[in-house]
Amino acid sequence: MQLPDLAAFLAVATDRSFSGAARRLHRTQPAISQAVRRIEDELGERLFDRSSRDGTLTEAGRLLQDYAQRLLSLAGEAQTAVQELQQMRRGRVIMAANEAAVHTLLPHIERYATTHPQVAIEVRRLPSRQIAAAILDRSIDFGVLTFSPQDRGVQTIPLGSDDIVLLTSPKHPMAARRRVSLEEVGREVIIAHNDPSPTRERVLRTYERKRTAINIKIALPSLDGIKRAVEMGIGVALLPRRCALTEIARGHLAAVKVPELGATRQVRLAFRRTGERSRAADAFLDVVKSG
Repeated sequence: MQLPDLAAFLAVATDRSFSGAARRLHRTQPAISQAVRRIEDELGERLFDRSSRDGTLTEAGRLLQDYAQRLLSLAGEAQTAVQELQQMRRGRVIMAANEAAVHTLLPHIERYATTHPQVAIEVRRLPSRQIAAAILDRSIDFGVLTFSPQDRGVQTIPLGSDDIVLLTSPKHPMAARRRVSLEEVGREVIIAHNDPSPTRERVLRTYERKRTAINIKIALPSLDGIKRAVEMGIGVALLPRRCALTEIARGHLAAVKVPELGATRQVRLAFRRTGERSRAADAFLDVVKSG
């Protein structure tokens, strides 16, 4: 059954008149009659009592009337939903990042949410090594990485930059230093994240390469917990600077450079190189590129 034929049937059922339905739909009466006949032929049932002059519905007609109303209503809702997507009045952008990388995303999310307030934004916590595969199987739109993936189907653009610093309490003896060495940091009580991450792996590999010990005594499940523990003077942490910008600006934490951990690294937004993206995802990409 075609939706225009169902609309013609409903108009006749409502007006109890083929001629009235034709005027309402701006169609000819024979066209309305043919539409109703097509449905009757497909169902093998009469929909109107032809012996009645007031367009009385048969039992099959009354049953179809309810379903036709629901079908046409759903069709209208679907059309409205698609139009809202086109006008960016709804939609969703799904991204993946580890906990530290979320801080790099936040300025871009803020700008995007300001210009597209109706679009839902979801950032999922996902290990970096799984992000490329998730992008390619379309379970996410974007991912945040600190390296360029080998998958040819994934493209990246710069999202921001960051460096790993030593975070200390402002009262810590190292807080006033401009830089410290790996050996000095290694003698401190280190508070680390207990989830694998590129930052953790980079720090551990550097210590192994330098054949220097690192004193990880406390492992916590969140960056907020680590930063709070450092503020309290329980220990120090090696983390990306960007994840503590607010605390550093407020004087709650001090950031000290550790040159041996390497130069500033590039944080990148990864996405599918080819294939159609949603309008909401395209708009987010435009925001990042313009930033």
